[in-house]
Amino acid sequence: MPSRPTPARPRTAVLALTGALAVALTGCSGGSPGAAPSSTPPSATPTTASPSATPTPSCVDTTLEALDEDQRLGQLLMVGFDTNADLSSLDDEIGEDHVGNVIYLGGWEGADKVERTSTHLQGLVSGKATGDVGLMIAADQEGGEVHQLRGDGFTRPPSASEQAQMSSAELTKAASGWAEELRAAGVNVNLAPVTDTVPADLGTGNGPIGKYHREYGSDPKTVEKASAAFIEGMLDGGVEATVKHFPGIGRIRNNTDFNASGITDDTTDADDPYLEPFAAGVEAGAGLVMTSSARYTKLDKGVPAMFSERIVTDLLRGQLGFDGVVITDDVNAEAVKATPAGERAVKVVAAGGDIVLTGDASTAPAMLSALEKEAASDDAFAAKVDASVERVLTLKDRMGLLPCSGTPQD
Repeated sequence: MPSRPTPARPRTAVLALTGALAVALTGCSGGSPGAAPSSTPPSATPTTASPSATPTPSCVDTTLEALDEDQRLGQLLMVGFDTNADLSSLDDEIGEDHVGNVIYLGGWEGADKVERTSTHLQGLVSGKATGDVGLMIAADQEGGEVHQLRGDGFTRPPSASEQAQMSSAELTKAASGWAEELRAAGVNVNLAPVTDTVPADLGTGNGPIGKYHREYGSDPKTVEKASAAFIEGMLDGGVEATVKHFPGIGRIRNNTDFNASGITDDTTDADDPYLEPFAAGVEAGAGLVMTSSARYTKLDKGVPAMFSERIVTDLLRGQLGFDGVVITDDVNAEAVKATPAGERAVKVVAAGGDIVLTGDASTAPAMLSALEKEAASDDAFAAKVDASVERVLTLKDRMGLLPCSGTPQD
């Protein structure tokens, strides 16, 4: 796959939400209306810039250029580490397959165990394995029934509905404390908060969210306020936050993890108020957005969101202005399992996604092989791979995970 390093881009666009969802576009001009005219006459011969004026390559550019093809592709996967697995169970995936990201699954007891595992995983980072790029190590630590890390060293966050009863300041302070616990255990990404809105008349009839009381509320304004406060706290505590499950799974009946039917949303469109919490999460600074495996007839009929260019590129990146990292929900979900593993990864990147999350690490080789084959045969796809890798590295630079990164940014 040819190298196509491009300059690093700003992480997010600024959004404005007034009534229905709108995007505030910031324009650039050659000068302000009151600017003084140039002192150089139009006819003057332009001077040639000296070599010292050449821009210095950014840390992201330098790292991207140094990675080989396999190391680049490895940055586009996040694989599961089960709590019952041996400490060395992902050594080959990271060391030989160059996988760049891990998620803890299965319910981990005690911060000591998590910290020991995180230290081992980051110890696998090397020039040969990942180009010295550190790992994103993630967990689902929403609160209530969904908290993968528990026991000594971890506070169990209250349910989303309880969090929503807190003031923004209280929730931000609490979330900052939860983040500090995660960070101390070596977890640098929280796949939370849930920014799905569940209609009041559906409630627990919504299989993936309402059934488990994972929603902040049935009003998108409530969801927006609480999720933004949670994100701010995570970032304050040094952990990246993730808004999910775009463009929303609050209106479907069945859980996409276990069902391929009853997972279609016939209501959500590009101007839906239920998109506002996602936009607010982007504006609040969330480094990642997770896409769902549900289907949306008014956005891209018959296509799971994570495979849809209309949803990922046109709606999320275009209309909402998000240019950070797009990560999938688990691609081993029943909703998309009929698609071969390698093809799932290709479809995600083709749609504009960046990180393919697979809870089953054994699928990683097939996914990496498919990505490599598609990139070798399709220049347009190869360019999408490069853009995705750059977005991942840009976030990792902010997290202090690149070999040339400075102190992690606030």
